[in-house]
Order: sequence, then C-alpha cells, then structure tokens
Amino acid sequence: MGERVERRLAAILAADVVGYSRLMGADEEGTLARLKAHRRELIDPKIREHRGRIVKTTGDGALVEFSSVVDAVRCAAEIQRGMRDRETGEAEDRRIRFRIGVNLGDIIAEEGDIFGDGVNVAARLEALSEPGGLCISGSAREQIGNRLPYGFEDLGEQSVKNIARPVRAFALSADAVAALPPVAVAAVAPTAIPLRRRGDLRLYLAAIGAAILIALAGGWWAWSLRGERAAAPAVAGQTKPAPPLSIVVLPFENLSNDPGQDYFADAVTDDLTTDLSRIKGSFVIARTTAFTYKGKAVDVRKIGRELGVRYVLEGSVRRSGDRVHANVQLIDAASGAHVWADQFDTDRRDLAKAESEITGRLARGLGWELLREAGRRVALERTVDPDAQDLVMRAWELYQFRISFVAANKREALKRTIIGLLERALALDPQSVDARVQLALVLAGDILQGFSKSPKQDLARAERLISEALERDPDNSMAHGVMGRIRGLQHRWAEERAEFETAVALDPNNAWAIMSLGFNRLRLGKPEAAIPYLEEAIRLDARSPNLAYYYSFLARAYLFKGRSDEAVTLLRKAEALAPRLWYVHIQLAGALGFRGDIDEAKKEIAQSLKLNPKVNSIARLRAGLLATGMSPQYVALSEKTSFVGLRRAGFPEK
Repeated sequence: MGERVERRLAAILAADVVGYSRLMGADEEGTLARLKAHRRELIDPKIREHRGRIVKTTGDGALVEFSSVVDAVRCAAEIQRGMRDRETGEAEDRRIRFRIGVNLGDIIAEEGDIFGDGVNVAARLEALSEPGGLCISGSAREQIGNRLPYGFEDLGEQSVKNIARPVRAFALSADAVAALPPVAVAAVAPTAIPLRRRGDLRLYLAAIGAAILIALAGGWWAWSLRGERAAAPAVAGQTKPAPPLSIVVLPFENLSNDPGQDYFADAVTDDLTTDLSRIKGSFVIARTTAFTYKGKAVDVRKIGRELGVRYVLEGSVRRSGDRVHANVQLIDAASGAHVWADQFDTDRRDLAKAESEITGRLARGLGWELLREAGRRVALERTVDPDAQDLVMRAWELYQFRISFVAANKREALKRTIIGLLERALALDPQSVDARVQLALVLAGDILQGFSKSPKQDLARAERLISEALERDPDNSMAHGVMGRIRGLQHRWAEERAEFETAVALDPNNAWAIMSLGFNRLRLGKPEAAIPYLEEAIRLDARSPNLAYYYSFLARAYLFKGRSDEAVTLLRKAEALAPRLWYVHIQLAGALGFRGDIDEAKKEIAQSLKLNPKVNSIARLRAGLLATGMSPQYVALSEKTSFVGLRRAGFPEK
C-alpha cells in the first residue's frame, strides 16, 4: 500500500495583485513600498485576526488557509474594503487592487504546503473576481448561509481551466465592497501565522521588501524558480562527482578606496548567491560557508575539491564617481580554466538600483552559461545511463543554442532528437514538470514559426502537457508563459496576456515572459504598447540565445510606427545572430523595401525563399500570420508597411 497522505477540509483564500507587471513598470520602487506597507499594516494583521495561515506568497499574491470559511470570506472582504480606503489618494491607473477567490474544499497537506482541487478551484475563482471584489465557490456560499451581511451575486456554473467539472461561483463586486463599513485592524501577535519553513520566510520577505524583491533576478529559463536551495558544503575529501550545476560565489572584492563600500560588495555576493540558488537542480554553497574565504588568497581547484562544486564565481566591484564597475569570472574548479567573464557598469546614485542591475545581469548571464555548460557536459559524460534531468538539460541546450543555427534540411532531424530526449525523460520520470514544459515549448514554438507539419495535433498535445505541468506545479513561471503562447495560438488573446502577466508576477525577471507580453500587444496591432515591454526584455536578457527573436519583434513594432531605419538596424542584428531564420529575412525585405532599398530587399527575399520556399507570396505570408495567431489589426498594419515594401521589391501577390 502507498503511503497515506494527509487530507483535510479547509477554506482556501487565493489573492493576486491586478496588473502587477504594469504597476512595477510604471513605478517599481513606489509600488513595492506601498505593497509592503499594505501587507504590514492591513493584510497580514487581518489574516492573523481571522486565524488564517499563510501557506505561501508568490511575489504579487498569496495563498492562505483557514479552518473556517466564514473567517476566510470575512477576511477577504475586509482586506478589499481596507485596500479601497488606503489607495484613494492614488491615481486610478496607479492603484494597487487585488482579486480574491475563496473556496471550501478537500486539500492534501504535505510538509506545510497544500495541494489538490480545493486549492486549484480557489485560484480559478480568484481569476473570475473583479478587481477590488471577491469570488467564492458554491460550497463556500452554502456554508456561509446568513452568517455574513454580504450581497453575493450568483454567477452560475463556470467552466474554468484545468478543472474538469463546472464550478458554481458567487461574486461580491467592488461596488458592494465599497458599501461595507470601514475596517479596523486588530493587534494580534505575529506568531499567529506560522510559516512553512525558512524558505517560506525568505519568499514572504521577498514579496513585501523592496530591497529583497529587487534582487530576485534569476535566469530567464527559470526551471521552476521555487525558493532558496543554498546547500551546505560537501564533506572534505569526498569522491562523489560534483553536480552539473554546482557553484560557490566567493565574496566580491571591493576595489574602491572607500572601505565603507564593503557592504555593497557583500550585498552583491549575497544576492547573487540567492539568485543562482533559484535555478532548479542547482547546488549553490551557502553564503556563510562562502564568506569564510573572504580576504584570503584562494586556489579555485582546492576550493572545488573542498566544497564539491564544479564552478567558482569570483568578482569585484569598484566605485568611480557616480559609476559602479563590476567584473566577474566563472572558473572551472577542476581545471582552473576561465569558462566565462564579463564586466558591467551602472549608476551608483541609487544603490539599490545599481545592485539590482549588477546582480540581475550577472544571474541571467550565468544562468545561461551554467545551463549551456551542463548540457554540454551531459552529452560528453553521461552517455551510458542518463537520468531524466540529464535528458532535459541536453534537450534544453540543443533547443536554445543549436536549432536556430542549423540548415533547414537538418532542422527537422534536430527537432526529432530534442523531442526524443524529452519523451525519454518523461518515460524515466512520468512526473517531470521540466520535461513537460520544455516539450510544450518546442511544439508551440514550431507552430508559431510555421515549421509544424501537424499544427492542430501539436497544439493539442502542447496544451495537454502544460496543463499537466501546472497541475503539478501551479507556481511555475515558465509553465504559465508557455500556456500564454498556446492561448495566443488559439486566438484567446486576453487569456494569453493573463498567463504572461502571471508568469512575470511569479518571476519579475522572466525576460521571455516580458517579451511575450510585448508580443501580445504587438499581435493585437498595438505597437506603441508593445515597445516598452520588448525594450525591457532586451535590456534584461542581452545575452539570451533568443535575442534574435526579441530584435525581430521590436523591429516589427518600430516598422508599424513608421520607424523603418530602426527596424532595419534591429533586423540586421537578428539576421547576424540567427541567419537561418527565414522570417527574419522576409521581415528585413519588407522593411528595406518600405524605406526604398529595393535591391537589398530583393536579396533578402531570395534568402528567405532559399530557407523556406513554401512562403512564396504575400497571400501565403498573410495566411501564415493569421494561422499563427496574429490579429486582423496586425495584418492590417502589415499591409500598410511590410507588405508595401515586399510589393515594391517584386514579391508576388499570389
């Protein structure tokens, strides 16, 4: 018999900030400061007052468990009423507002966390809630009866994603909340809210503290960025091979003349350790151990043996006027060879921003480099008996760093290899979330780029895989991002945007999801709204192997705004990074033709046809845009810009 799991009936409250990424983009520091104050002065005291337990926080939201559904709903209503009063001084587009869902259902409890349909339904009800209001399930409404003086509206049976059966929903509108009496906050000892473990405490602080939240800048492919995984050092003299993603971040050296800047170097070291530890599967030596090497001459090979790590990261920071310079080197601990090195400059007048800039860029660059190195090593070292995660890493390295650069006649074979690796990973580990997310990404990406030979079947499989991944890991940023891509291919654009916003809320530095938010705006024919997202994604992820895509999307937005020179410059960059992407050539041809460079446009058309002879007319190009989820508004903008340029260069209509 299997191990018995703990089940119980509980009231679950799920809350989420409306438009979090938009608020952060408009005023990051102000939004964080206000959110911190709201949690400290209203939200957490209300949860304690009504005997709730914070299970986990997700940056812009929270999951809370109550033993009483009456307490849960009363707490939700009072939080919404209090938030309305606290935000009245802000402009409408700057106000922090929550959506809240409450469900009464059976849950599975495990190591302080909770799972099951009871939790999933609460999250879906939260999505149905109006900003500033709340939405509860039929089971919760039945138990409340006449115990609370709230006028809920019956929404009837609702079909929600990942829940097989319809859910009966009842809503309390924002206007109904506004009509409630003002709320007071009772003083309750903070010990009334036990947190799951030290990792939860860090997540909680990260959600409410500006300095900590700013530092959460893990790599773009988040591998389920799920809390701190800093590990204790290995036992001296161990012979077990170091894990593929094992690293120690040595204390950064302060090269400034001012010894008072030591704290800044230490903060960069500390935050970078935390960021790298959020890469799933990583083994990152805890800062307390790493700091024992501070100020000492070190032999990286000896450190590698002592701590059992593959890589050593060392660096320095130096203040020069109003600039801060950072240098960093990633070293192979076995050989002492430098794997990767870079340097960064940023403004120090805002130290928190400077620290965020340095640690964020370092973490993203290192995240890419570590994962690429891991994929290479798996291919070389684990050919006999690879485990599921090895196979996922190998597939990841091939997909991100190889497939865009191979000839068209080799692409299909490489894609089959990638899919085969991921299917083998699922066979070895049927519960693997990473394998599902990546396989869904490969299938959806093939459809978007026009390479899929069976788009309907591939899309159905991608949706099934990502739904399964989200059932197992509902807080997986990348899984929500891939679901957003799937929704876009289904022309469900509002849901696409919601999924990408969720992905960014779960990981504010997920540059791919930020880029995808811009792509969502672009595909709906709103280039002006798309440009800030796309520019931010490029700034955040300047070393991404996907940079050619970022450039091409931003170029389209610029061209639609009539900025053809900037569009051509970006497309030239994309072409240099990924010369075998046919649609970069056809986009470049349209931009060149639009600004009058007809001969150059003709050359790009010829190159596009060489790479993909099937798209040989504007009619087929138009049909492909619609088939891959572009809106009629997007096509209309193409007609006025890139299609004009293609016609000028002689590209046929049919």
